[in-house]
Amino acid sequence: MTEQVKGISLPAGRFQAIISHCKEYGFIFPSSEIYDGLQAVYDYGQMGSELKKNIRDYWWKSMTQLQDNIVGIDAAIFMHPTTWKASGHVDNFNDPMIDNKDSKKRYRVDHLVEAYSDELRAAGQEAKADEVIAEMERLLAKDDFPGLKKLIEDNKISCAISGTCNWTDIRQFNLMFSTEFGSTVSSEDEDNKVYLRPETAQGIFVNFLNVQKSGRMKIPFGIAQVGKAFRNEIVARQFIFRMREFEQMEMQFFIRPGSQKEWYEKWKTTRLEWHKSLGIPAEKYRFHDHVKLAHYADAACDIEFEFPMGFKELEGIHSRTDFDLKQHQEYSKKKQQYFDNDIDPATGKPYGNYIPYVIETSIGLDRMFLAVISHAYEEQDLSLPAAEAGQPEKSDSRVVLHLPAKLAPIKLAVLPLTKKDGLPEIAEQIMKDCRGEFRCFYEEKDSIGKRYRRMDALGTPFCVTVDHQSKEDQTVTIRHRDSMLQERVAISDLKRIVLESIA
Repeated sequence: MTEQVKGISLPAGRFQAIISHCKEYGFIFPSSEIYDGLQAVYDYGQMGSELKKNIRDYWWKSMTQLQDNIVGIDAAIFMHPTTWKASGHVDNFNDPMIDNKDSKKRYRVDHLVEAYSDELRAAGQEAKADEVIAEMERLLAKDDFPGLKKLIEDNKISCAISGTCNWTDIRQFNLMFSTEFGSTVSSEDEDNKVYLRPETAQGIFVNFLNVQKSGRMKIPFGIAQVGKAFRNEIVARQFIFRMREFEQMEMQFFIRPGSQKEWYEKWKTTRLEWHKSLGIPAEKYRFHDHVKLAHYADAACDIEFEFPMGFKELEGIHSRTDFDLKQHQEYSKKKQQYFDNDIDPATGKPYGNYIPYVIETSIGLDRMFLAVISHAYEEQDLSLPAAEAGQPEKSDSRVVLHLPAKLAPIKLAVLPLTKKDGLPEIAEQIMKDCRGEFRCFYEEKDSIGKRYRRMDALGTPFCVTVDHQSKEDQTVTIRHRDSMLQERVAISDLKRIVLESIA
């Protein structure tokens, strides 16, 4: 038995519809909402925290459990402040900013120009949008701030609040949050100043030798980490795409100097295959090479995803050379070298001591969450045509999240047809048998059709209806979310069916 899908209807405000859906169904809430919220800070609700955990676990398993030479750590958020001097963040972690003199609103220049290009695309001016972005990237690569201001003024890019183009000159601002360490501090005491980490990578670099020696790791090997990072974004926008507090999933892969080009290409391929393993079409992704390289990189690109607001960065892949370990060696006065006793075929001798080079893969967990849920969201028209001439059409629709089963917050919903006749007891036994293996949900309120719709909106891949026949032959009706196909299966087969789908 199936429900017929007549067509798909997506609203013009698709992104806003996704944001509303996330709040209504317990995925994401504005932080501190009862106090009118805090800009660019969000809380993950009961469904969102589960989906986020599942994405995190899927990445972690693919990076560590399924690899022979990658291990994980969990470094502290607070680090010695010299860490950030050595890494270059104190001196170089800046972004060009511009202020509107009328509204006093400050903008990151690239965000301001990108927002303008999005408006051009929405108006069908694709060529001009590409031209503006290309010119911005060229000017950013040269740190040509007068040129960037002229680009803004020539295109009459205005402030969203004042509506004017009355801009200040462009200046650099550091994006790190700072705070004081200890119970007794003064504003002049620089020794107590620490930073909330702007990236998780440095926690890996300062533990490079600890992990290598304690784990007897042999190059090439990687260290993975998932954790919170903080950036004082002046213009944080587009829901959870750009936030001040966010979570990163990063892996630093340590290699021999001179092999970085080969490993860089390999990790580009490997990471794209991971994304496609979630069943999202390949055309939703593309590579974008960096025009301006970071101070630590000799090659860098982004895997971009087609979000509702266009192609945007999802994951970065960087060839970081030996910059980080060399810097930490210089500032700490502790050697960050590895002795490689493998034979170099060019010399016939061991490779010997060297500071490893690094390939980094860095993906935002929050952005991955947004990519998954925005691709999964669909509004469907399920209206049925008139059975006979003159009979009115039966109107119906649903909102469904086509989440990969392995990521879905709830894997199986168990729904007794009625609250009596022993059906809840059978349903509760199914829950007891399955909940140790995967997340289940029990509901007996409302009609079975309404319960199906709620589970569709939560992305639950399977719903099981316990009815009176279940008492007779120990079978249930299982409904598949995407196709809405319903079939009778033995209760004893339920666990296997679900486990096979989430493997």
